[in-house]
Amino acid sequence: FDGYQRLTFSRRDNGVLLITLDRPEKYNAADEEMHSELARVWRDVSADPGTRVAVITGAGKAFSAGGDLAMVERMAGDYDRVSHMLSEMSDLVYNIINCEKPIVSAINGVAVGAGTVAALLADVAIAAEDARIGDGHVKLGVAAGDHAAIIWPLLAGMAKARYYLLTGEMLTGTEAERIGMVAKALPRDQVLDEALRVADILATGSQPAVRLTKRALNNWLRSAGPTFDQSAAYEMLTFLGPDVVEGCTALREKRTPRFPSAQSRQL
Repeated sequence: FDGYQRLTFSRRDNGVLLITLDRPEKYNAADEEMHSELARVWRDVSADPGTRVAVITGAGKAFSAGGDLAMVERMAGDYDRVSHMLSEMSDLVYNIINCEKPIVSAINGVAVGAGTVAALLADVAIAAEDARIGDGHVKLGVAAGDHAAIIWPLLAGMAKARYYLLTGEMLTGTEAERIGMVAKALPRDQVLDEALRVADILATGSQPAVRLTKRALNNWLRSAGPTFDQSAAYEMLTFLGPDVVEGCTALREKRTPRFPSAQSRQL
């Protein structure tokens, strides 16, 4: 795991690998480098003979505060960047799904955007009760892509998925557990310890049994692959429109966006 800049690694007993999103000064917001590393790390985890289970968490107070705003602004209207991100986004989602080793997420704080992909696609997700989890794409002026269409309806049901993805509202870790988005919600100071405890159970169990169970269960996600592919393309399409520019500007100015598409007299 040499060469990673935004992720740090710590080996624990029994082949447990702790992966930390390590950009605490930016609340672990994903810039181009972190997004790229998040996309490829799962191939390395899968191929690493010294790893049986991966645990992913965030440094400091956040899990990940989403996509770095400067990165989003660089993407807006840039066909080449958008095309690259579409490919990388697909790698991120499918590499997690296809990783041979089980993944446990310790959601220790806010989790939005790219960070939520790893948080919720993990095989076991454990969240802080006061964590804030969400997908705010629509509030930025782009369609909900990333992991949302492939996993939210499966975890929470279509009614809840529609509500949170169409409104962009956040939910707490406590609510996420209640509706089935995460396996457990605990006080923040217990989250990582519990994630490591679960990882030890997985790492000391029958490895073929654990891995093949994961592979079979993830066929539910593979069957939703076309839905994900379409949602990802829609997200990237909206990066080429005017609403995302206004969304970024409003976020920087800390005001409510006035999306051009919502100002037209034509309904």
